[in-house]
Amino acid sequence: MKTLLRFLFIALALFTGVHLATAQVTNLGIAPAPGRQSVLYWPVSSTNYILQTTTNLVTPNWVTASNAVTVNAVTVTNSAPAGYFRLLATTNTTAGMVLIPAGSFTMGNSLFFNTATNDSDIPNANPTNVYVSAFYMDVNLVSYGQWTNVSMYATSHGYNFLNAGAGKNSATNQPVQTVNWFDCVKWCNARSQQAGLTPVYYTNAGFTQVFTNGDSGTTVYQNLAANGYRLPTEAEWEKAARGGLAGNRFPWGNSISESQANYYGATASYSYDLGPNDYNAIGSDGGISPATSPVGSFAPNGYGLFDMAGNLRQWCWDWYGTSYGQPTTNNPTGAGSASGQRIIRGGSCLNYATYSRCAYRDASNPVSFFFINTIGFRCVRGL
Repeated sequence: MKTLLRFLFIALALFTGVHLATAQVTNLGIAPAPGRQSVLYWPVSSTNYILQTTTNLVTPNWVTASNAVTVNAVTVTNSAPAGYFRLLATTNTTAGMVLIPAGSFTMGNSLFFNTATNDSDIPNANPTNVYVSAFYMDVNLVSYGQWTNVSMYATSHGYNFLNAGAGKNSATNQPVQTVNWFDCVKWCNARSQQAGLTPVYYTNAGFTQVFTNGDSGTTVYQNLAANGYRLPTEAEWEKAARGGLAGNRFPWGNSISESQANYYGATASYSYDLGPNDYNAIGSDGGISPATSPVGSFAPNGYGLFDMAGNLRQWCWDWYGTSYGQPTTNNPTGAGSASGQRIIRGGSCLNYATYSRCAYRDASNPVSFFFINTIGFRCVRGL
């Protein structure tokens, strides 16, 4: 056993890439890495190794890394001096994003039929077992600083936006808002091209015309095989929001307070709202509320994601459909376009706690941008 334990060790999986690492191993330990991911590997023979990863060390769900991350090359060798091992690995991870591991989860309002909790006010989210492939998601909502940086690139490369976007006091660390769905999709394409990636959104089914212009009346096609940035599907968003937990009302549990998210407190209206009442002081603007809070102002969920409840609601790819309207439970992409509305999720600093529940579904016309503190977005990337 002592001999075996000498070969057990933890490697930190850096989201800027896993670099060459050499370490002497004397015992087994677990340490969180940037982005809240940790990697564990050990030999099962002189040439074969097990590699597993988790994003939650409190209640870890170890999964085989070949199913959880894209690894271009992995070499583990004992050719180094005795007591040393070497890991060579590179990944296609992106700075500021975290891995959401592949797997099935219960999507929807698991509390609907629970008479003790009685969340019967979400009738359009019947619990459904859904499988979602692994993907990367922005740790934070897209900030005003990010938005302006990409927008300047975009407008100099033939893009047009219906709304300029805004941030509280134009602060770069505030989430961008006053953006419609079409502008967010175009911005994703511009971000992809600026980073040298393949855009996801096109104006033709053959994926030859990159979506750079147009709003109402424009049909947008998504190429999920492209490696660029895009909006999450509704299923991806909810899986990410739950942070690896199952059946909870919020990303962290079944109650909420203004120390956990930026929302409008109303303790007399909702038993799960611990308040305090009124707009959240953390988001005040010179003492005036309501207002967004800087990205990352509250604790992250189990996947390391911030603001998956409150601050700003978030655009998703899907058209709205009652009871999801999804044709498949394997990587669903939503209903047809009959409703004319795109999904928004997550609640905002203007909304009651009820809007911040993981299962709460809302939708809006994709050309809607509202005027203040209502809707923002974050990006994802496929593996």
